[in-house]
Amino acid sequence: MLPPENRLRRREDFATVVRRGRRAGSRRLVVHLSSGTDPHAGRESSLPVRAGFVVSKAVGNAVVRNRVQRRLRHLIRARLFRMPPGSLVVVRALPGAGTAGHEQLARDLDAALERLLGGVRQ
Repeated sequence: MLPPENRLRRREDFATVVRRGRRAGSRRLVVHLSSGTDPHAGRESSLPVRAGFVVSKAVGNAVVRNRVQRRLRHLIRARLFRMPPGSLVVVRALPGAGTAGHEQLARDLDAALERLLGGVRQ
């Protein structure tokens, strides 16, 4: 489970990340990353990385969508340390994610994050 301080919840935050952030994708996932400050917080330092997920009905029925979202939450939790403090991340699952295994999703997520972060480690 993703800790509450690392969850992206507000519709405006999702929209901001998708519109203004950088994007990298694959056949199964599209990852949007907005580095920098949280527009709703007063301070820039020590902001947590926050992540949100978009899994539409095109991915599959409710059982499949929930399974994909649980897998993505688990995968992103282990990768939060790679992102700069205050980053906002939206992971959008494409229809191929419904039939993909855990390892395939992990590879796609790692490849997208590597392209977005450009090899920068925090």
